[in-house]
Amino acid sequence: MSGVDLNRSSVSRYIQLATLFRQRIDSGQWKVGAQIPTVEELSSEYGVARATIRQSLDQLERDGLIERFRAKGTFVRGRSQPELWCTVGTDWSGLLQPTVDARIEVLTDEANVELSDVPYLIGNLAPAYRRLQRRHWRDDTAFLLTEVCIDERLRQYITAEDVVTKTALRLVHDIPNLQVADAQQTLIISTADVETASALDMPLNAPVAHVYRRVVDVDGFAVLIAKGIYQGHLVRFDIKLR
Repeated sequence: MSGVDLNRSSVSRYIQLATLFRQRIDSGQWKVGAQIPTVEELSSEYGVARATIRQSLDQLERDGLIERFRAKGTFVRGRSQPELWCTVGTDWSGLLQPTVDARIEVLTDEANVELSDVPYLIGNLAPAYRRLQRRHWRDDTAFLLTEVCIDERLRQYITAEDVVTKTALRLVHDIPNLQVADAQQTLIISTADVETASALDMPLNAPVAHVYRRVVDVDGFAVLIAKGIYQGHLVRFDIKLR
């Protein structure tokens, strides 16, 4: 039996197993074109019901990684598509750049929203905010769900085209005469709740990355408060250490 303890996480077992199996494919342990172990063998290896193994394989099949044939078995069809990955910047200039070939869908656009209890807040809250909820797509895959709150007093500087083409930081960066005094980013690894799973068409409790971004102007107001939720297996953070 495998030494992996699936009881240590609140994430559904089939999702944990789907992640493990995806790693086996991406690492080359399960080679493209090769047959993978049977449901019975995997069930015995991980000490779970065969139905749980089938659920995890269903997920891989939907992702196009495996193909199942009656009376023949299950074979690796291909590795995860790296072109779907979103490399998230970790400095100001990197965060200004949009994901190549991505498109932005505006879900909601609210005016004069008063915020309270903002997590990881720096600076002081503005009197009111314009709140945008947006979904980012690439190759027909939704990889990012965002909530972007911008000081309502800056509305006049943001065009309709800006809203569907610019990153959250770019929206405030391009505002004339806006002087930034502080900007911070916080990353938290979590799992998808019902709303996120539905919006990004992903399994409930699958891994996601929550990214919080805040920008404060020279007057001490938080002119940008943004939160992004990335599909965990489609995002990559590269941090230069030296």
